[in-house]
Amino acid sequence: MTVPYLSTALKGPLLELESRILGAQPHIEHWFRSQWHAHQVPFYGSVDLRNSGFKLAPVDMNLFPGGFNNLNPEFTPLAVQAATSAVEKVCPEAKNILLIPENHTRNTFYLQNVAALVHIFEQAGLKVRLGSLNPEITEPTELTAANGATVRLEPIERRGNRLVLADGFSPCVVLLNNDLSGGVPDILQNLEQTLLPPLHAGWAVRRKTHHFKAYDQVADDFARLISIDPWLINPYFNATKGLDFQSRQGEEALADSVSGLLDKIRIKYREYGITHDPFVIVKADAGTYGMGVMSVKSPDEVVGLNRKARNKMAVVKEGLEVSEVIVQEGVYTFETVNAAVAEPVVYMMDRFVIGGFYRVHTGRGVDENLNAPGMHFVPLSFESACLPDKNGNPDCPPNRFYSYGVISRLALLAASLELEATDPDNA
Repeated sequence: MTVPYLSTALKGPLLELESRILGAQPHIEHWFRSQWHAHQVPFYGSVDLRNSGFKLAPVDMNLFPGGFNNLNPEFTPLAVQAATSAVEKVCPEAKNILLIPENHTRNTFYLQNVAALVHIFEQAGLKVRLGSLNPEITEPTELTAANGATVRLEPIERRGNRLVLADGFSPCVVLLNNDLSGGVPDILQNLEQTLLPPLHAGWAVRRKTHHFKAYDQVADDFARLISIDPWLINPYFNATKGLDFQSRQGEEALADSVSGLLDKIRIKYREYGITHDPFVIVKADAGTYGMGVMSVKSPDEVVGLNRKARNKMAVVKEGLEVSEVIVQEGVYTFETVNAAVAEPVVYMMDRFVIGGFYRVHTGRGVDENLNAPGMHFVPLSFESACLPDKNGNPDCPPNRFYSYGVISRLALLAASLELEATDPDNA
């Protein structure tokens, strides 16, 4: 697959940004190495990017990525290498790994993701078994993924401070692919085994605003490194708390927050001669799966929401009520695949980019959330394992994807700083 079409005439700033990234590649890679000496890299993660032609920025960072089945299988060796590196860091003698997936066992595409993860770790020479937190799983249960792959879930037991399976399987590493939206179960507390990602990475504790506060720092440091305006790679944001969408509590405060952010974006649009209308994304400060998200171009749009809109914003995954939101600068996506709006999602394990895909939605616009029913995925053709082509144009596929990999790794670094700042052991 060739790189998707970037359907915008406003390529000037972005081409300049990509050119600067390519020109500074040795400095950038050295800088990343120094950062990973100073900070512990998250075990894995995925980043949603938006490319507007004048701005390239992350808009979400997932620390429990659930789309490994959408990656280009040609790059499985990259994932295997990264998995080997990640596991060796935490348990050099590791032979066994217990993978704990989400509880939604009826989502056959998610099960396909679980099967893909199992395949990666088995290729890395590990014995992988699946332990479930789902109370409905009381005995070993085989389920079939969307592609026909079989996954076998087993109930987890706790013996002392270790998680085991009924036959005594006792892993060195417990890997969560469950984002703990519904809270942290007691069975995961105070384990002597290495648990990754850590419990405070789950949505019971984590907040998007914490992540983007950390990303502010990373983007500023990186912008100084390559002499760019940090706004080109960083969406503005602020937070609004004390909301109750059903009773309309906090609507005026939310409208003020939206208004202030739109004013800031307008200043930047004027500076860069951008004629599009600025917009913001209002989304739950905790949570995933594209729930509790709305695209807004005027503060009036968040006042007096109708019942359908209130219901949409009031509750997210696990039925949790939304009282805190992040109001984030909206970044247009002017990339298209077969005339449908697309955004890149980049996957990383350890500190390595291991692939990605385009989230494509034929029914959504350039200023809307694409993580919604009706989306489909197109694997990215990372060429030369995301290494740049020094002889190519700044926006040729390898160089476009190298830039995507750089911005994604900035988000991964921000996640590292975020987890350090929210670690209860550092309090």
